[in-house]
Amino acid sequence: MSVMAKRAEAVAETVAQIRRIEQTKGVNPDALASIKSTLIALAERSELFPPEHFPVAAKQHGMVYRLAEDPDHRYALYASAGVPGKAQPPHNHTTWAVIAGVYGDEHNVFYERIDNRAVAGEGSIRKTGELTVRRGSAVQFMPDDFHTIEVRGDKPSLHLHMYGLSLEHLPERIFFSSSTGGAYAVFPASPNIVSPVVGAAELKAMLSDGEELALLDVREEGVFAKRHLLFAAPLPVSTLELRIDALVPRRSTRIVLCDDGDGLAHRAAGRLMHFGYHNVSVLQGGVAAWAAAGFELFSGMHVPSKAFGEFIEHHADTPRISAAELQAKLAAKEDLIILDSRPMNEYRAMSIPGGIDCPGAELVYRINDLVKSPDTLVVVNCAGRTRSIIGAQSLINAALPNKVVALQNGTMGWELAGLTLEHGQSRSAPAPTSQGLAKAKAAADRVARRFGVRSIDRQDLERFRGEQERRTLYLFDVRSPEEYLAGHLPGSRSAPGGQLVQATDAYVGTRNARLVLIDDTGVRARMTASWLLQMGWDEVYVLDGALQEVALKTGPEPSRVLGLDEAAATLIAADALQARLAAGGALVVDLNSSLAYRKAHIPGAWFAVRSRLKTSIGKLPPAAALVLTSPDGALARLAAPELAQLSKVPVLVLQGGTAAWKAAGLALASGEEHMADANDDVWYKPYDHAAGVEAAMKEYLSWEIDLVQQIERDGGCRFRTFPDR
Repeated sequence: MSVMAKRAEAVAETVAQIRRIEQTKGVNPDALASIKSTLIALAERSELFPPEHFPVAAKQHGMVYRLAEDPDHRYALYASAGVPGKAQPPHNHTTWAVIAGVYGDEHNVFYERIDNRAVAGEGSIRKTGELTVRRGSAVQFMPDDFHTIEVRGDKPSLHLHMYGLSLEHLPERIFFSSSTGGAYAVFPASPNIVSPVVGAAELKAMLSDGEELALLDVREEGVFAKRHLLFAAPLPVSTLELRIDALVPRRSTRIVLCDDGDGLAHRAAGRLMHFGYHNVSVLQGGVAAWAAAGFELFSGMHVPSKAFGEFIEHHADTPRISAAELQAKLAAKEDLIILDSRPMNEYRAMSIPGGIDCPGAELVYRINDLVKSPDTLVVVNCAGRTRSIIGAQSLINAALPNKVVALQNGTMGWELAGLTLEHGQSRSAPAPTSQGLAKAKAAADRVARRFGVRSIDRQDLERFRGEQERRTLYLFDVRSPEEYLAGHLPGSRSAPGGQLVQATDAYVGTRNARLVLIDDTGVRARMTASWLLQMGWDEVYVLDGALQEVALKTGPEPSRVLGLDEAAATLIAADALQARLAAGGALVVDLNSSLAYRKAHIPGAWFAVRSRLKTSIGKLPPAAALVLTSPDGALARLAAPELAQLSKVPVLVLQGGTAAWKAAGLALASGEEHMADANDDVWYKPYDHAAGVEAAMKEYLSWEIDLVQQIERDGGCRFRTFPDR
């Protein structure tokens, strides 16, 4: 077990013991004595607190690291790191406190307040004792006790500070500038309470130690796409509350956050702690430190999945056909069928003439009723390369008697060849007949045997569910979104199989987790599982009979937005906002993605990024009030308290977000106007660029092809091939 995991476990156990002591004994010297003994026991486990996890930044005398804090801000534990010379004046806590030594000397002088508190802002204190706290010792304080702190000796120190309430929620703490008292002032919490850090080399080792690990990059998606760690999943701090519960469901998961070394990850870590995630560290120095350590950085999105597609083509020698060759065959009216392996929304946007939509996991499931002759050439395409390769190889692995090829470079290759795409089509592969399904099942069973796909029953699933406090479990329904809506197993998430393989990091935030796949016949689940196993996921299972003899739930996947219930916001309805805008009494700030903002936004609205409101607010024109909006209003509600702290005018939230404005039949504008921030919040696909689309396509396709060499240099992938059997 890693140091991070051991420390998180020990801290959680210690805090639970302290909580029980206070709840049983109350707040008194006897209770604090018991708490002191408990905290000493934790502090003596110095192997859990290596100095490199708690460094003191250059030009700083000390740093405060958050180790634990309840969602209601009770029972807060910190590791206070200091260098010789660090000192604090006489101060109180207004809650109980206990300090225990891990290493180094922290000298305390104790005081009691002796004035009658008749004069506001002034008081008198008297020294009552002193003690140097080091390993094996501790001190305790009642809410009104005062003390000073000074790091002595010639070595850094680390001490555990346990409080009944978090430091950020003690607004009445005071300090005296003199050892006898006099005028006093509010003693604020450190503005930079941070989380423990890990170095690049340690993180590199974590990636292969077999333990669960969620490596999350909290920068905006467009920034992430420029350069990031291979196995980092993008989770911008701007939308953290919207996605974290689904992406990393287990609260005790080992989490490491990445940023540009600018403090963004520490902001995110504090938020995660509030939501119950208690095993969080930050990559020291961010992605630049990773590169400086000699490790590989990658550009683009969904890199592990994209690289896997290139790996498969390289090792399986997946047959391909160029756009020019395919066009010639179409012109000659040869016997062929074109299957587009993307979701319908992407297919509608652009498709190869005559192509039929059949998303990746659907290919083996539906192919037998689409192809009547073994002489028919089957061509699989996507927008670029990955889904074409995986789709074509799926049919080859399933032993389809037809010749199967991937369209080289997909729709991008088609356009770059000067050929014309179709737009707005809706042709889709039909559901299989009973005969077609029987063939698909037999093929999927053969694939499952070859790749070692394991099946489980309901009893196994319940056992997995019972172990979720120790092991992360993802339960994915790999059928089409429409089938999921019509009826799905409660607790499952919609993850169409082709997309799950194409963008695994969008669904699974925790490496080495358990993945259970479900569908109605086993075909799509087995085919998807076979690819995930080749990608290096060890614990992938198919739930047999998943949708049989069980009450199914209809409707969309439930989404849990953390922190939404506690986000205070003043709401305004769409019609009221329209009237206010007409009177010039408000300015709309849109927190949707820059890409979505470009397509449609409330007329006159300004685009901004939530994580950068502190800088973008200065670019807004004067207004009597600011009204935040987002797609459904949730993100706007979360951001409202943050903007209110920065704004000199009232902050409101559009009820129901821009969707409510549109539903009311109100006008929308388009274009990149009124940009208060850069449009690097999301990754722009080649087709999304307003100009230079052809150059973007060429660059993208070259990037995909080059991934094979880059992942070899990185050495962290566990891609694997299986022998025919």
